[in-house]
Amino acid sequence: MTISATIKRSALPVFVFLFCVLTLTIQSCKKKSRSDLGAELFKKTQNKVFKDATPEGLAEVFKKVLANDKAKLANPKLISSFYEGNDYDPVFVMDHIFNGDVDLTASYFEKANEHGLDPRMFKADQIKQLVAKFKDKKAIKNLDEAYHDIAELEILTANSLINYSSALEYGMISPRKIYSRYFTATKRPDSTSMLKTLRATNLKAYLDSIQPKDPQYLILQKALLAGGTAQGMSKEETQRYLVVNMERLRWKNKPSQPEYVIVNIPDYRLDVMQNGKSILNMKVVVGEGRNTDNANTLVEYDDSDKIDRPFSRETPQLNSMIHSVQVNPVWNIPQSIASKEIMVEAAQDPYYLSNKGIDVYENGKKVEDPETIDWSKASKDKYEFKQRPSDDNSLGKIKFLFNNNSSVYLHDTPAKSAFTKTMRALSHGCVRLGDPQALAKAVFGEGATYDKIVKAMSEDNPEPTTIALPKKMPVYITYITCWADENNTLQYRPDVYGLDVVLYAHLQKFLANAEQVASL
Repeated sequence: MTISATIKRSALPVFVFLFCVLTLTIQSCKKKSRSDLGAELFKKTQNKVFKDATPEGLAEVFKKVLANDKAKLANPKLISSFYEGNDYDPVFVMDHIFNGDVDLTASYFEKANEHGLDPRMFKADQIKQLVAKFKDKKAIKNLDEAYHDIAELEILTANSLINYSSALEYGMISPRKIYSRYFTATKRPDSTSMLKTLRATNLKAYLDSIQPKDPQYLILQKALLAGGTAQGMSKEETQRYLVVNMERLRWKNKPSQPEYVIVNIPDYRLDVMQNGKSILNMKVVVGEGRNTDNANTLVEYDDSDKIDRPFSRETPQLNSMIHSVQVNPVWNIPQSIASKEIMVEAAQDPYYLSNKGIDVYENGKKVEDPETIDWSKASKDKYEFKQRPSDDNSLGKIKFLFNNNSSVYLHDTPAKSAFTKTMRALSHGCVRLGDPQALAKAVFGEGATYDKIVKAMSEDNPEPTTIALPKKMPVYITYITCWADENNTLQYRPDVYGLDVVLYAHLQKFLANAEQVASL
């Protein structure tokens, strides 16, 4: 045996002994801090019932109340684990009732309608009623009732505080759970954030810290409280617009980079953002939506609206990184478009394919005489279609590529007339750009590479050329129907995809009554 091994073996019992001493010391300190539980509660309440209260007696009742209340808790496992780990020490009751913190916390819950939420979900009235019992020296009649009320108030406060904190910091709804075409990284509350809430020592400072600070949120919140009416909408419809977009602002899915590209689907607009300011904006055309006539409004909803049923051509919400562009692109026509549109046109006009510069492939080999095929009878999944680079190519002269599972990209288009329309949800799902060359300049910057792009875009006999960005550019495709512009004027846009309707239907059980909000 080596000397080092001998030292390690001899040190092990010492380490174990020290660990045990440390553990016992921590536990004994924790127990000691509440060993005078009864005396402390009697001193604060002047209710003699509490004189005989012990941590052990409380723990026994606490376990039973916690087991009975589990079905009512949003996070029963975490709350159970927290109290099991601290020997069922009632931290909120002992440290925060008699200094007014719990009443103050309940007062914050009562004002949840300032965020478009229903205060009743945070049980403010129940919390205040229980606090009042502790402050009335005759309200609690016996020790069993005392133990039960301590446990009930403790669990109720912990659960409501977690729910309130999660709502303000992360939003009530997970967008990934309600939207079929939502692919934006969005952080949700976890055990770390919830335990941070339970361990807060200064509750007022903590509650103030979780009030959303985004200027956009504050403007919408002010408008909600003011109870005004937007032009062309009812008061109820206006408030619902504010509520769903405040919920979106609470989602943790916002760009963190100093420079990025962002597309807002309902506004049909793209911006290049730099240090919080738009350095370039342009009109865009987005995918066709299910609600282009705005018939499915927030006022007219029912239970069926809770299920997201996207139209096949809707542009998805996503975030990714633009990694390259293809100048004079080849359009690999999706099978759905090929079968529903290209083959139909080819069946009516045998020269349609050649006139549009579309090549046909079978088993990876180019078909030399596609006009000889009877497209009215051809199998819809037998052929592949590619449109060659040209002025008539549906992708125009350039497309911007970023990884995503929806085969979506930003691209030029020969169909310029669409940009004159107010309602521009007209594409197959990709985003058509009003000024693609300006976007190329913004993401590449001036220089030889940009000059190469401009030259290639102007060529009469174009060839596809792929050019990588020296530095990838973040891109976000979002859905926002109400926001404050640069003059702090609220802008409203029609819910072209019906996503407000879906979100509002899911928020129903959390929403405050509109009249209550307006009367604040």
